[in-house]
Amino acid sequence: MEALTDELSGTFSAVPPSVAAIRLSVAIVLGGVIGFEREHRGKPAGLRTHMLVSMAACLFIIVSQQLATMPFGAKDAIQVDPLRLIEAVTAGVAFLAAGIIFASGGKVRNTTTGASMWLAGGIGLACGAGQMPLAAMAAGIVVAVLIVLRALERWMGTHDDN
Repeated sequence: MEALTDELSGTFSAVPPSVAAIRLSVAIVLGGVIGFEREHRGKPAGLRTHMLVSMAACLFIIVSQQLATMPFGAKDAIQVDPLRLIEAVTAGVAFLAAGIIFASGGKVRNTTTGASMWLAGGIGLACGAGQMPLAAMAAGIVVAVLIVLRALERWMGTHDDN
């Protein structure tokens, strides 16, 4: 029983539980902000998808921070490369985003939603790294861009609802 208690209590060596909870919560809220706009527009990847992508990316960064503090051997033999993790997360999210982009009738559809999913991953990575103000700025800017440009396209008569 002592081993179980030690295992559960000693897992937050780099990022305290309260900090991890805040980062994960902010990531899910900011991903939800973007997802809500996509959901409101009836796009195939909406609120839940964007929330999950953002939170997953955040979790991967927190896990990498935890792994960097774990003893895996001699200190000079350990190399932690956060860029590899970022590349893996962005590749995974890009794979998901590509799955919702399709061609129909000679037109490509859902590229904006695919891009917003990719951005939700970036927001999650920023939250996981403790850069929540940066993540909030990015979420605010992207929602403003989506709303303002849609209104501008309608005003110009260039918006296609498909």
